[in-house]
Amino acid sequence: MILTQIIIILMIGAVIAWAFDFRRPGTGRWIALFSLVMASITFIDFASSNKQLFHGFMHVTEVDWIEAFNIHYATGIDSLSFILIALTLLLGFICVLVSWQEIHFRQGFYYFNLLAALAGIVGVFIATDLFLFFFFWEVMLIPMTILIVIWGHENRIYAAIKFFIFTQASSLLMLIAIVAMAFLHKQYHGELSFDLFALKTMNLPADMGMYMMLGFFIAFAVKLPSFPVHTWLPDAHTQAPTAGSVLLAGVLLKTGAYGLIRFVIELFPRQSHEFAYVAATLGTISILYGAKMAFAQTDFKRLVAYSSISHMGFVMLALFSFNQSAYHGALLTLIAHGLSSGALFAMAGMLYSRLHTRDLTQMGGLFASAPQMGAMLLAFVAAAFGMPGLLNFVGEFLILTGAFSVFPVLVVVSAAGLIGSAVYGMRLFQTSFQGPVNKQVIDLSGREFIICVSLLSLLLILGVYPEFIFSHFPDNYPVVLNESMQPIQSHLGSLTAQPLPGANL
Repeated sequence: MILTQIIIILMIGAVIAWAFDFRRPGTGRWIALFSLVMASITFIDFASSNKQLFHGFMHVTEVDWIEAFNIHYATGIDSLSFILIALTLLLGFICVLVSWQEIHFRQGFYYFNLLAALAGIVGVFIATDLFLFFFFWEVMLIPMTILIVIWGHENRIYAAIKFFIFTQASSLLMLIAIVAMAFLHKQYHGELSFDLFALKTMNLPADMGMYMMLGFFIAFAVKLPSFPVHTWLPDAHTQAPTAGSVLLAGVLLKTGAYGLIRFVIELFPRQSHEFAYVAATLGTISILYGAKMAFAQTDFKRLVAYSSISHMGFVMLALFSFNQSAYHGALLTLIAHGLSSGALFAMAGMLYSRLHTRDLTQMGGLFASAPQMGAMLLAFVAAAFGMPGLLNFVGEFLILTGAFSVFPVLVVVSAAGLIGSAVYGMRLFQTSFQGPVNKQVIDLSGREFIICVSLLSLLLILGVYPEFIFSHFPDNYPVVLNESMQPIQSHLGSLTAQPLPGANL
């Protein structure tokens, strides 16, 4: 139950922060910070005493929940879940720190929703029962919507409704696929089952499997996000409070990638392979489209939002390449994007608090008055466009080299996205901090300096020594082929020369 304890700690902290802030305004942020410290200590203690999670999937909890439908509260963890939970808790600290001076009203309720969203995200990464996964999937969306509606900017209602409709409509498709899978399991094996590992053993008819795979794929493609179901993202990012943008870019988008790995590829290996070229093409379009749209923006946050679509396109391309190097690159890119985009959104919030605008045309020459802030922005922009020495470079390099053996044309086209990211990245820096001095701002405060230095240090350390992450994964990712995969091994051909992402990823 120790993974569940992390969720409980976050939820108890959320309730206490809401309740105590009524009596003592300002205590909510301290309670949120303390809750994250306790959750992190619990998580580190669990990981240090259960190192087998880095060598395979580790079941942690399974208790009956809704017996009539054979639904269990089942949780587990492996190296993939571990690293995404660690990223979630780390960015949770950043969210609290960037909110420290920004949120001035209903602070208790604000931190309640922030911690509830984090608890839901942790639940998504540990659920092994598909109904439980869907439950946590919905839990994380509601507080995120509330954060945008109450503490967002001028068009927050429109952005929140759009975010909610997109995510709920796609979630409905996933729910239909989950229920259909459970009933098919009853048809084949005599009982309903929502268990991830039991459903993996099913040998679905090709057409039926493709429809169900698409139900999952669309839900996760919306969340990733991927072209053409990305349109909610720029509005949600732009209108959300700073912590909401950090949470969206740093963690929520990663739940889409996690879903593609854990459910689409693992549950439907045959259909994923048949759909691979379409998915990789969507990833390539996302890379180029996101880069082009980012270059056209004059809103700081909107530019970073479109850049996220481009970066997540690399992840989509890598995952459907079924190549181990590309898969490693995708994992590194998820971490790197979480850190760098979180940092850029945090800096957007810092500038907005000083200038009360995100419009780049109203900035310029800020480096003269805020050299530390300018240096940090330049470093994060360099990270985003993949400067060697920083983690983003390692991730995208592995993706391109790994995917080239499978989709050489798409990789060559996608490489143009790297050039685009350098162009819009430098435009962001030059427009805001270079050129004639339009305005003067106060440089980084101590709290802001800590936020920037901590994120930059991680990007630099992991970029120079990515082995620190790789060492927490097994040398190879053995494929546990279920029975449904046996007839298509020959069809996979050269792709099986490299191990497919398997059940213990």
